Amino acid sequence: MAANEELRRFVRDGLTAGASRDQLAQTLRQAGWASAQVRGAITSFADVEFPIPVPRPRPYLSARDAFMHLLLFSTLYVAAFNLGQLLFQLINLAFPDPADAQIPRVIVDETIRWSVASLVVAFPVFLGVSRRVRRELAGDAARRASPVRRWFTWMTLFIASAVIIGTVIGLVYNALGGELTVRFLLKAATVGGIAGAALWYYLADLRTDDTEGDA
Repeated sequence: MAANEELRRFVRDGLTAGASRDQLAQTLRQAGWASAQVRGAITSFADVEFPIPVPRPRPYLSARDAFMHLLLFSTLYVAAFNLGQLLFQLINLAFPDPADAQIPRVIVDETIRWSVASLVVAFPVFLGVSRRVRRELAGDAARRASPVRRWFTWMTLFIASAVIIGTVIGLVYNALGGELTVRFLLKAATVGGIAGAALWYYLADLRTDDTEGDA
């Protein structure tokens, strides 16, 4: 924290002395500072015309932010898991496996009913919270740098990446064993599609953060 404050003071003094942002960034990188630290220090001051450097609002963490993002991402995970579970059961019914005959139909029906009930509740909550969070982000740019938001976003990206990697490994394993079936391919596509959609969406969200941070 002390190093970051020292860096911010250097950038503030440099801007006050008339140095350009590019000059400051190049000088700091030559001095050994990491690019992410340099960019964070420089973008902490708004690029506006004023006699002295104007600081941007700093990211903050509040209990309300933690609650909203915990609710947002937990309902996302519940909805994603149960969507996959529901599609899996529908694939099982469309392409039955003789081994499934040992599973009572009532268990399959209960699994489908539970997945549908979870989606009916969790997905609308996710959409509502997501819309509210986006409105708040649009009204207060500093919220985009909220630590809890970025931690949950990166955790979601990690989970989605791990799922996609595991799915590809399963595809390769079954292909090498000559055991690729329509049933397996549909399930792999289901998992990959859900995880891929989450990965794409939140990577795009992070790129938006970087674009606005550089603005």
